[in-house]
Amino acid sequence: MKAVIIMGSKADLDFAKKIAEKLDEFGVEYELRIASAHKTPEKVLEIVKSYEDVVFVTVAGRSNALSGFVDANTPHPVIACPPYSDKFAGVDVFSSLRMPSGVAPMVVLEPENCALAVAKIVALKDGDVRRRVEEYQRRKKEEVIRADEEIGHGSGD
Repeated sequence: MKAVIIMGSKADLDFAKKIAEKLDEFGVEYELRIASAHKTPEKVLEIVKSYEDVVFVTVAGRSNALSGFVDANTPHPVIACPPYSDKFAGVDVFSSLRMPSGVAPMVVLEPENCALAVAKIVALKDGDVRRRVEEYQRRKKEEVIRADEEIGHGSGD
């Protein structure tokens, strides 16, 4: 099982690469593709129909039709990871959150967490990825424990 990261435009590439870098760490195979639900819907359908045993990740900002469009046309998991936009104070994220009935892409806002979600889905079938997810979670827990130890536990005297 692999991930297919579909970007709405080349402008999303840097953001998508952050997801891809984390997928590399989890040992999840991926492909990067560009297709727009608004401008090239036929291309999106062509991409979606050409993959089996896959998790789709959609990266599109502004009016994110891509995530819902992909989800409505595949039985495979779809994770929307829209890039944050200061231009609209983040309000454009609502186009990723509000979907019509029967359309249910998951929404994960941080690239690292998106890769983790993909890895957890892939880990259902891949023991090596599962071990990498478990190791990642162990490291994250250790970071918190170390941070607590570093600040001490004094009474504030």
